[in-house]
Amino acid sequence: MDLGFRESVAVVVGGASGIGKAIAGAFAAEGARVATIDLRFPDAGQGGQFVADVTDYAAVRLAEAGVRAEFGRVDHLVFAAGIGSGKFGFPFWNLDPSDWDRVLRVNLIGAVNVAHAFAPGLAEQKRGTVLFLASVAGQIGSQTDPPYSASKAGLINFAQCAAKDLAPFGVRVNTLNPGMVQTPLNRSVWQAWADQQPPETWQDYDAWAGEKVSKIVPLGRWQTPDDLAAMAVFLASDRAANVTGQTINVDGGYVMHW
Repeated sequence: MDLGFRESVAVVVGGASGIGKAIAGAFAAEGARVATIDLRFPDAGQGGQFVADVTDYAAVRLAEAGVRAEFGRVDHLVFAAGIGSGKFGFPFWNLDPSDWDRVLRVNLIGAVNVAHAFAPGLAEQKRGTVLFLASVAGQIGSQTDPPYSASKAGLINFAQCAAKDLAPFGVRVNTLNPGMVQTPLNRSVWQAWADQQPPETWQDYDAWAGEKVSKIVPLGRWQTPDDLAAMAVFLASDRAANVTGQTINVDGGYVMHW
């Protein structure tokens, strides 16, 4: 299926690893030219790589200028950067208020910085798409990591604001929510849990994750980065021309709205 990305430019923030890397690969496979922005790159030296910390607005603006200088335009923007607190947050007072700062600054303010840097150019050309990678945790008040959940809830809301503001310019904005995906971030959630467990309740990662998936995912299986990437490129394509301001879950049925 040709989704019409040939010669278009896709920018994936957080595209060096995990779901972001899979999304970058999916755009490339569809014929798009892809630029990635991240803190660091394991395969440094390839074209189209721009180093920036999303919490640093000046650095993000420099990256945006670098993308436009190298590629000439931006058609699709994906924000896939994200971190957790690295701690098991149940109950929430197990955390310290200072545990919230970095998570909110990366997951929410980072997205705002990226949107501020790229939105004017998208609005000027009167065409384009923006996709924010959030999480089902932002919909259900997950107790596992309250700073992470709250940051993703804020991101979902900001995406709706951005969708309304950019709609008159022909720019669509959506949010993509992963469910249970085997990424380093997911494994860090297990590690934070495991560090607090007595021997009688401790489980290794595979047992812990397998039990969780079987209990909360109706389809009973993991989601993969490629599952998310497939939805990402669809939402960016003209086949989703009337989809904006929406929160799309790829979660095996974990979150259902009645």
